Amino acid sequence: MSSLSTQKVAPAGNDASTTSRTPHTRATLVVAMLGFAVVTLDTQVVNVALPDINRDFGGDLTGLQWVVTGYTLMFSALLLFAGTLSDRIGARRAYGIGMSVFVLASAACGLAPSLGWLIGARLVQGIGAALVTPTSLALIRAAYQDSAERARAIAYWAMGGSIAAAAGPVLGGALTELDWRLIFFLNLPVGAVALLVLRGAADSPRHVVPFDITGQISAIAGLGALTYAVIEGGEIGYGEPRIVIAFVVAVLAVGVFLTAQARGRHPMVPLDLFTSRTMSVALIVGFLGMVGFYGVVFLQSLYFQQQRGASPLQTGLLFLPMTGLVALLNPLAARVANRFGPATAIIGGQLVMAAGLAGLVLLPGDAPLILIAAVMVGVGVGGSFTVPPITALILDSVPHHRAGTASGVFNTFRQMGGSLGVAVYGAVVSTQPTFQRGQHISLAATAVLLLLTATASLALRAPAASTEAA
Repeated sequence: MSSLSTQKVAPAGNDASTTSRTPHTRATLVVAMLGFAVVTLDTQVVNVALPDINRDFGGDLTGLQWVVTGYTLMFSALLLFAGTLSDRIGARRAYGIGMSVFVLASAACGLAPSLGWLIGARLVQGIGAALVTPTSLALIRAAYQDSAERARAIAYWAMGGSIAAAAGPVLGGALTELDWRLIFFLNLPVGAVALLVLRGAADSPRHVVPFDITGQISAIAGLGALTYAVIEGGEIGYGEPRIVIAFVVAVLAVGVFLTAQARGRHPMVPLDLFTSRTMSVALIVGFLGMVGFYGVVFLQSLYFQQQRGASPLQTGLLFLPMTGLVALLNPLAARVANRFGPATAIIGGQLVMAAGLAGLVLLPGDAPLILIAAVMVGVGVGGSFTVPPITALILDSVPHHRAGTASGVFNTFRQMGGSLGVAVYGAVVSTQPTFQRGQHISLAATAVLLLLTATASLALRAPAASTEAA
């Protein structure tokens, strides 16, 4: 039986049916949803605004990639640190720090006088987002002791991001028609509300967890060097000395990171997390799903505006069928997993996403924009059926005191997928004679990989620990 359908035995006076109706749990859920929503919103609105940013600041495809990946790079590189910080100082305090940094960096983005300034502010935004995401999940883990209640809360948490993904392109398009800088100022009131409600949220237990300085530095160096090599190599060639050096640095940094985790006294990522086949497969699925989703949003935003002449608002509306259905179907994903098991929802989601990517490849170059938007629906809907059940499986697979670390690892893999997806897709487009050819190669390769991971997902099983009493 699925872990999402197994009720834990609640202590007397605190039955599962009332868990989600206490003031602390309501505030916690609102804070978690707002946090995930605002960091998701920022990725979506930026993609629609890229052509206008390019017209104001100049540059080429490489510069636009950095506007997107500068954010996701720091997001993914610091999520592991954020998980540890959450366990050490409490999720509520870590969330507050992260949201404050995110809001201030958003203001800096909106005031950016140059492309370099904007990219720098996006890097700082990524730091704030890295602190918000795992801490929001850790708050849910602490507030909801019953696994079924927690699974439903996670579905709503994912829905917060889905609503932002649905509204993001349309809001971004509408605001960009006025001024692209408004897309960053949009984050300020949302962040302010989240910080206000945070006062009433339940906090997570604190544990004395030393920081893994070697692991953190090597993680940033490895991801940064790899992203630089992929993006810049697509522009100047992968045989250039500085690109080769960047790849070498990435490999060495990964080696240092793994050594630090295996031999260090206080590893940031305990490697025994990966001894579980369920955990390993779930991380790969999360990574690849974000490669496809972020890659499609990045490429299609440029395709609609630069190749087909759509306006920013029209582009946002073309994304609405894909992102809007994600928001509507996220709660359904939890119910499907509850009834048929998490593996069914996860495998089905990957197959639907692969079909959507393949459909985009097979469409003729002069296909109506409405038809393209309809085919894109598969990419979003497929992702909506994988994230909630995978997240629930991972949190149910670890003890309470590792909730922050496990969620940090999972979201690191997802954000790495988004960051490297944009980097690789952009690099492929840069090396091909036409935009459409590079687009098709990227989407087709991702569809094939999704079919492989769907097969591997047959090994996913609900952890036995989920059937135990809290």
